[in-house]
Amino acid sequence: MVITAPSVRPRNPRFSSGPCAKRPGWSLAALEGALVGRSHRAKEPKARLAAVIDRSKALLGMPAEWRLGIVPASDTGAVEMALWSLLGPRKVDAIAFESFGEAWVTDIAKQLRLEHRVLRAPYGQLPDLASVDWSRDVVFTWNGTTSGVRVPNGEWIAPDREGLAICDATSAAFAMPLPWDRLDVVTWSWQKVLGGEAAHGMLALSPRAVERLLSHTPAWPLPKIFRLTSGGKLSEGIFRGETINTPSMLCVEDALDGLAWAERIGGLPALIARTEANLAAVAVWVERTPNYAFLAADPATRSPTSICLSITAPWFVALPAERQADAAKRIASLLEKEGVALDAGGYRDAPPGLRLWGGATVETSDIEAALPWLDWAAETVGVAMIEAKAAE
Repeated sequence: MVITAPSVRPRNPRFSSGPCAKRPGWSLAALEGALVGRSHRAKEPKARLAAVIDRSKALLGMPAEWRLGIVPASDTGAVEMALWSLLGPRKVDAIAFESFGEAWVTDIAKQLRLEHRVLRAPYGQLPDLASVDWSRDVVFTWNGTTSGVRVPNGEWIAPDREGLAICDATSAAFAMPLPWDRLDVVTWSWQKVLGGEAAHGMLALSPRAVERLLSHTPAWPLPKIFRLTSGGKLSEGIFRGETINTPSMLCVEDALDGLAWAERIGGLPALIARTEANLAAVAVWVERTPNYAFLAADPATRSPTSICLSITAPWFVALPAERQADAAKRIASLLEKEGVALDAGGYRDAPPGLRLWGGATVETSDIEAALPWLDWAAETVGVAMIEAKAAE
């Protein structure tokens, strides 16, 4: 039995959750002015690094008193710098509802060996946020890139908290409102919502976080790449474009191009609107397809960027659990072979399913064109597996 393929294809089939799709209309010509072959410490290159910082702060509506710096090793590096530099004076609550939250638990428990408590939830759900103890430092992801779940807002974060709110916002920044008055550390990377190139992270610190840096000396050695203070003072240059290590000026130019595009289309409100429109298109389709459902069942906590889908086709549900992962991979491989949804497989530790990036650089028309192909792939793989079973 042959399933008829859809007639319309996405113009851009790139739905990877990182690195993410480039902004509409992007080409290599956007990088022609890059200051390649120049020292990043020279006046003009340093000015461009500072421009990434200043324009990011402005686009996000970050308070003027916050510091923002470009740091190495993407969002992972930014989070690690925060954990190793700031934690220690207080007990820690670590919130884990997807793989990156679990990675920070590993740091806290096994590397830093701090007194801590873990608040966990399975993929697709959030733990009880009301049980967080704000006398402690709290480490959490705003949006679960691998689970399709986000915290609904910042109301659960105590305004009079004693501890620091340390937030990994890599797949939330520029796509969701962030309540700066409820946060103390915020991290992200260039390659997510604005579609920049990989390897560079952003570390934002509130005045409370800076105060912690200046008053607390970690009990463990800090490698040079993590050091945010020198001689008991904040290394202010990091927050003016004087990076700890050598950045790529090609990537810097690309980051500036993404910021300029965001400014042209209307800034943060436009970025959020584009992202929410992508989720809305998927939601309309999920209502009518028998083949898929959202991994995050609660609409209030459903991510509009990392849109994670469970496979609900009857033939798939009837499979033994050990065969479902293989079937999901076959669906993702078929989508890639057809060139209609690249990198759409679910995260390796998540329940078997698919994942579509819905951030602002993705056109809603491409999402809408891809969705019938997801149905086609599920039905095609299902028929093949049923026929193979019958032939045994």
